[in-house]
Amino acid sequence: MPQLQRLHLDHAPALLEFERRNRAYFAASIPDRGEDYFAHFDARHAALLAEQAAGVCHFHVLMEGGEVLGRVNLVDVADGSAELGYRVAEHAAGRGLATAGVREVCALAAAEYGLTGLRASTTLDNAASRAVLARTGFTPCGETELSGRPGLRFERSLAGEAGRRHP
Repeated sequence: MPQLQRLHLDHAPALLEFERRNRAYFAASIPDRGEDYFAHFDARHAALLAEQAAGVCHFHVLMEGGEVLGRVNLVDVADGSAELGYRVAEHAAGRGLATAGVREVCALAAAEYGLTGLRASTTLDNAASRAVLARTGFTPCGETELSGRPGLRFERSLAGEAGRRHP
């Protein structure tokens, strides 16, 4: 089973490979990162690590045998809450990795990062993402638009999560 790890500098090569290999797959359901992301990946990775060190974001990778199978991130940390984002490699989809990773990050958010609530958004046509959010305790709280596509906003309280760790 993949292990959730906090993002660090050594993850860069495997993370870049994960993003390149799954770019078309991700673009079918979420906005594409664009050419600039790949052209300046090393600088972007360093910037993410600086944001993480400052406590404004918490980045995680799902690793198995040196390969990144997924990402679960908390961004825009402020006032006890953060925005959740996640993605899983195409060849690893359907194995429950996103659900397990989100559960573990929810527990970390409360116990390690001191957060009390999380937000997330997904497009209406991304049934898999909506299912992950439902299985992990998120509830719809309104409509949104993501890169011109209709979507839903979700939220989740982390009350009662502190001290619980989900494997």
